[in-house]
Parts: sequence; structure tokens; C-alpha cells
Amino acid sequence: MNLNTLYTKALNKEPLSADEGAFLYRNAPPAELFETAQKLRYSHVPGKRVSWQIDRNINYTNVCISGCLFCNFHCTVSQKEKSYTTSTEEYKVKIAELRALGGDQILLQGGLHPNYDITFYENLFTELKSIDPEIKLNALGPPEVAHIARISRISIEETLERLVKAGLTTLPGAGAEILSDRIRKIISPAKPNTAKWCEVMRAAHKMGLSTTATMVYGHIETIEERMEHLVTIREIQADRPAGAPGFRAFISWPMQMEGTKLAEICAKRDITPVEHLKMIAISRIMLTNIPHIQASWLTVGETIGQMALHCGADDMGSIMIEENVVSSAGASFRMGSEEMQRRIHEAGFEPWLRGQDYSPR
Repeated sequence: MNLNTLYTKALNKEPLSADEGAFLYRNAPPAELFETAQKLRYSHVPGKRVSWQIDRNINYTNVCISGCLFCNFHCTVSQKEKSYTTSTEEYKVKIAELRALGGDQILLQGGLHPNYDITFYENLFTELKSIDPEIKLNALGPPEVAHIARISRISIEETLERLVKAGLTTLPGAGAEILSDRIRKIISPAKPNTAKWCEVMRAAHKMGLSTTATMVYGHIETIEERMEHLVTIREIQADRPAGAPGFRAFISWPMQMEGTKLAEICAKRDITPVEHLKMIAISRIMLTNIPHIQASWLTVGETIGQMALHCGADDMGSIMIEENVVSSAGASFRMGSEEMQRRIHEAGFEPWLRGQDYSPR
């Protein structure tokens, strides 16, 4: 393979294969990779504006049967001294705090609870809408949807239809990690497999639901598996119905493993700033049909997040009011609204506050 040939293909928005992506990642000088990605960023999102968002991450429960080795947050049903389900009064307080900060959306996630079927989620969404009829619910994720469908003995399509009717607004791309069954069998043995994650997203896109896609890298995966993940995301996006938004954005971040079972079986890998920036850049290059790439500052820090804006990213994501899962495994960065805007300005861009669908707020 030839680097200049691959740069030309990329700039023409021709889909690169997983092998071509891996070759670029390994062999392209970082400065050239970043320059190529940044040219594509301006092709997808012209101008010097960078988007950001205010939402709140609420974990409705910490009970989960997934068995993810990288999660310190979950517990079993029998661990009654540790397990919880968020109460109505707690939701009222959390939503009021979100509104006071200017937010209008909840990122609502939990786990694969063995006893919570579709009725629980219909009641929960209806309750949240009764607390605040205008609140937007960016809720659950493909593994949760697949789990709900299985224990409710209904199809994924019916599950999504009933959730939307109860108040679901958009579907986040949670639980992807690396879309490889080899990896999933090791790091999340009871989580729905790759095919099921893809099935849920395809069904959501057919319904016209707006979604996002994610990747958690830097553990036991190979560079080729990262690239295959990106190709899978691109193919799902290509198959969406005409006019459907599909994946609005792609977000990747390094695995946080501090104190987890995964750290016991996986050699500690310190993800360097350059490695993260290369992942941002290669994501922009590979994902020819997804409009937005997030900088993913939460696990790598604000400064690297700013640098990502010069390596293909056009969005700084949310200020992340309340985050429990990656913080329980070592992530400690935080940003408020004023600092978010200041950081974007310092990087040489103009901040604009967006909704989940990337419309102005």
C-alpha cells in the first residue's frame, strides 16, 4: 500500500478497508494523518464552530448481569447493601438541577437487570415525562434494548416502538466496546453479541431514531479489530433508510481499568495523547458517512480534547453532569459550561450549544 494513494482516497471520501485503515494508522506520520483528518472535518462540518452539550447522565440502577470485567460500578441483585434503583424523588432533584444548569436531556443508562422487563421501562419513561414533559430521553443502549426484548419475550422492533411511545427520544451507542465476539466473550461474557448490537441499531434506524456510535479501545483488541469496528459502523450507517439520521456522531475513548477485573488479565496500557489523537483522526477518515466526531475529553483530559479539535473532531460532547461508570475505573476529569466554552475558544474555535440531533439550542 502507498500512503499518498490512501490520503487521496480518504480526501475523496472513498471508503477505506479495515486493512487500509490499519496501514494508515501504523505507518502515516501523525502530522500527515491529523492534516488529512482535519481537511475531512471541514468538508463534513465547514467553518470554525465546535459544538457542545449540556445533559445529565443518570444510572437508573447498578444491578447488572452482564459481567463486564472493566466495570467497578455494577453489582448483583443479591448485593442488597450495594444495589439501588433511582427513586422518583431522586429523579425530581436531578432533573431540577439539570434544568438549573441549562440542560434539557437525560442520558439514562443502567445495566442488564434480570427482573426489569419492558413494563418497568414504560413506567419509568412515563414517570420522567410526568415530572418534566419537555425533558428529552437519550436512553438505554443496544445491549439494554436486546436484554429487555429477551426477558419480555418480544421482538426488538416492538421493544423500541413501546419505548418510543413511552418517551424515548434518541438511542445512545452504549455497550459497543469493540464489535468483535472474540473480545466480547472475554471482557463482557454475558452482554449481547456483536450481531445483536448491530440488529438493535439497524432497527432503530429503520424507525427513524437518531443514534450515536461508540468504541472503547486500548485493552485486548488489535489495531485490525479497531478498524473492523469502524467498517461495521460505516456499513450500518450506509444501510439506513433514505432520510433517516442514523448515527449522528461517533465517540471513542480509551478503556479505564483501574481496580477492575480486566486489569488483572490485561497488561496495563498507557494510552498516549498521540494514540488517542490518531484514533480521532482515523475515525474521521474511515467514517465517510457519519457527520460528527467527538473529542472525547472525559477520559483523556481537557487539553487533549482541545488538540482533538485539530485532528478531525468537531464536537466536544457534553459537560457530563454526573458520571459513574468510567469514573469508578479511574477517569477523573470534569468541566462546567463556562470552562467548556473557554476551552473551545482557546483552541481557536467558536462554541455553539447543541441538542442531541445537533440542532442549535
